[in-house]
Amino acid sequence: MLKFGNKLLACTFAIGMAMSSLAYAGEFNEPQRKEIGEIIKEYLLENPEILRDAFQELQRREQVAEANRAQSVIKENAASIFRSDKDLVAGNPNGSVTLVEYFDYNCGYCKRAMPDVLKLVDEDKDLKIVMKEFPILGPGSTFAARAALASKKQGKYWEFHVALMRQRGAVTEKSTLKLAEKLGLDVEKLKQDMQSAEIEQTLGANMSVAQSLGINGTPAFIIDDKLIPGAVGYETLAGTVEQVREAGGCKIC
Repeated sequence: MLKFGNKLLACTFAIGMAMSSLAYAGEFNEPQRKEIGEIIKEYLLENPEILRDAFQELQRREQVAEANRAQSVIKENAASIFRSDKDLVAGNPNGSVTLVEYFDYNCGYCKRAMPDVLKLVDEDKDLKIVMKEFPILGPGSTFAARAALASKKQGKYWEFHVALMRQRGAVTEKSTLKLAEKLGLDVEKLKQDMQSAEIEQTLGANMSVAQSLGINGTPAFIIDDKLIPGAVGYETLAGTVEQVREAGGCKIC
């Protein structure tokens, strides 16, 4: 059996031989093919970290490709993502950087991320925050999203949003209407406004863009051209906002 002193040379040789054996299998007899297989097997057994490194590099490349794809989708849909007048806007409407959150009122991780968002509102007076209703966890979530959007006409969208996020237990039709009444909303008007075509269009647009971005869970954040899935914490969100500022500000937001 062959022995190699140089890992890179050996790996290159092994991979090259493997490729050759696949491409030109007819040029080797059975003993030769067997020997090639044994050379590759022995090397990988003696240097299993090669497989780990290869998988890590593959993962890195896939992440880079996914980030590039997300950047392209964000750029193509920038107006809908950052500047739609149908979404709830918190913080500074004229902030130099915009953070977008896709959320669901029945999402435990969204509830966990809520204090981070509120802290950003309180501490960064130059940050615009856009809340995207993205109800994916059942009928209760959809009803609550419609109710929240409809509450905008009564000037209580942000107050209602925060209350729904802070609600313990499942958010249902019953609990949503009870909370609306508690906050002083005209419930009958709310029910009527919930049926508007505008709300249907808003939820449809949010869903369409989210699907294009590959968002299949909540929360998911967008800061300029960066997609950040999950409840990543205040430090990560604030740090990403600062990175955008240090790089010269928003490219597209």
